[in-house]
Amino acid sequence: MFKKYTKEFSTNIKLAVPVITGLLGHTIVQLADNIMVGQLGTAELAAVSLGNSFVFIGMSLGIGFSTAITPLVAEADGSGNKANAKSALKHGLLLCTLIGLSLFAIIYACKPLMYHMNQPEDVVELAMPYLNLVALSLIPLVIFQAFKQFSEGLSQTKYPMYATVIANLINFALNYVLIFGHFGFPKMGIIGAAIGTLAARCFMVFYIWFLLKSKKKFEPYVSNFNFKIIEKKVINKILNLGFPSALQMFFEVAIFTAAIWLSGVLGKNTQAANQIALNLSSMTFMVGMGLGVAAMIRVGNQKGLLNFKELRRIALSIFLLTFLVEIVFAVVFLLGREWFPSLYLDIDNTQNLADNTEVIFLTAQLMLIAAFFQISDGIQVVVLGSLRGLQDVKIPTIITFVAYWLIGFPISYYLGLHTNLKSMGIWIGLLAGLTASAIMLYIRFDILTKKLIQNGNT
Repeated sequence: MFKKYTKEFSTNIKLAVPVITGLLGHTIVQLADNIMVGQLGTAELAAVSLGNSFVFIGMSLGIGFSTAITPLVAEADGSGNKANAKSALKHGLLLCTLIGLSLFAIIYACKPLMYHMNQPEDVVELAMPYLNLVALSLIPLVIFQAFKQFSEGLSQTKYPMYATVIANLINFALNYVLIFGHFGFPKMGIIGAAIGTLAARCFMVFYIWFLLKSKKKFEPYVSNFNFKIIEKKVINKILNLGFPSALQMFFEVAIFTAAIWLSGVLGKNTQAANQIALNLSSMTFMVGMGLGVAAMIRVGNQKGLLNFKELRRIALSIFLLTFLVEIVFAVVFLLGREWFPSLYLDIDNTQNLADNTEVIFLTAQLMLIAAFFQISDGIQVVVLGSLRGLQDVKIPTIITFVAYWLIGFPISYYLGLHTNLKSMGIWIGLLAGLTASAIMLYIRFDILTKKLIQNGNT
C-alpha cells in the first residue's frame, strides 16, 4: 500500500534538499548570530529578538508574496510554455521590488511602536539602531526571492542554494569580526550583526542574477526584459496568488511574533528563552518548508499536465515523508531539551549566572512543547505548498487566519499572561494553532483533489 508513495521519496528529496540546504544555511547563520550575540548578554539577545520580530513580519509578507511566481512557472514548465515562465519572472521581479521598498518604509515608520509595547527599556534602546539596518536588508531579500521562486518553479533548486550558502558564509564572517571587533575591526555589538545581514542579502541578489545569466538554459528567461510592456493580466494573476499567499505566511509568522512580544511582557529572560526555542524550532521548520517547495513544484507540474490522480498521489507521498521526518525531530527535541539551550549562553560567566540558569530552565520547558508541534508544523506547511501548487490560495488564507488568530492566539494570550503556565502557556497556544491549521488544510486538500479527479480531468 505504501510503496506507491515511498517510491516517490527519492524524487521528493532530490528536489527538496537544495531548498532545505539554503534555508538551513540561513537559519544556521541566525543560530550563530544568536550564539555570538548571546555572549554579549541576555539584554542584547532580547534586543535582536525584538528587532527581528518586526522584520520577520515584513519578511513573511515579502516571501509569501513571492511564492506566487513558483506555481505559475511550474505550470508553464509542465506545459512547455517558456514565454509564460519568462513573463511570470519579469512581472514578479517588478512587483517584488515594489513590495521590498514598501516593507522597508512601513517598518521604519513603525519603529516608535516599540516604546509602547511594554518591553524592557534597555532592550528597546538596543533594538532601535539594529532594526534600521535589518529592515533595509528586506529590499534585496525580496528581490532575491523573485529569482529564487522562478528558479525553483523550473525545478532548478540548487542555484538559489548556492547563492544563499555563500551569502551566509559572508554574513557569518562579517558578524564574527564586527560583533566582537576581531582583526582590527571596531567592536560594534549587535549593529555589527545587522551590517553582516545587510551585506549578505545584497550579495545574494547580484550573485543569483549572475549565476542565472551565465547559464545557457536560463538565458531565454533572464535576458532582454522589456519593462515598458507590462501586462495587466499577468500582474493581476500574480497579485491574486501573491497577496493571499503573503497573508498565509503573515498569519503564521505574526503569531510567533506575538509570542515574542508576550514573552517580552514577562521579562527579558523569558524573551531570551523564547528566542532560543524559536531559533531551534525554525531550523527544523526549514526542512518542512523545503518539502513544501517540492510539493508546490511537483503539484504545479501535474496541474500543467492536468493529471490530477498523479498529482494527489505525489502530494500524499510528500505528506508521508514529512510526517516521518518530523517524528525524528520531535524525538531529538525531547532528548536534547536541556542541552541545546546551553549552546547559546556563556554558562561560565559568573556575572550572568542567575539569568543564564533561568533562561536554560525556561527554554527546556518550551522545547518540550516544541517537540510535539514539529509534526503539526511540518504537515501544515507541505499541505499549504500543495494547495499553492494547485493555485488554491483564498480558502487556505481563511483557514490559516482561523487557526492562528481565532484558535491559537487567544490560547497563548490567556495561558501566557493570566495563568501560572506563563511562557509554556504561550507555546501551548502555538501548538493548538499549528495543529488546527494542519487538520483544516488537509481536509481542504482532500476535498479539492477528490473533486478534480471526479470531474474527469485526469
